Amino acid sequence: MLGPRQAFQAALFYEFNLEDHVPSTHLLRSIDRFVDLGDIRSHLRPFYSDIGRPSVDPELMIRMLLIGYITNVPY
Repeated sequence: MLGPRQAFQAALFYEFNLEDHVPSTHLLRSIDRFVDLGDIRSHLRPFYSDIGRPSVDPELMIRMLLIGYITNVPY
């Protein structure tokens, strides 16, 4: 089941705003300007079941993978 994407969701246990901690000149911000993943949900919708628990948002998953590759985070 394809989980709903929420534009902004506050933290559950603490107040932390990423916008306050990542400088505007950071490499990931400059890459975000060129990466458009807005239509990825429509392309991947046929691969998700209509029953069961909601999954991780595909756009979020791709963004997490890109950040891992760019910053060389081992998996």
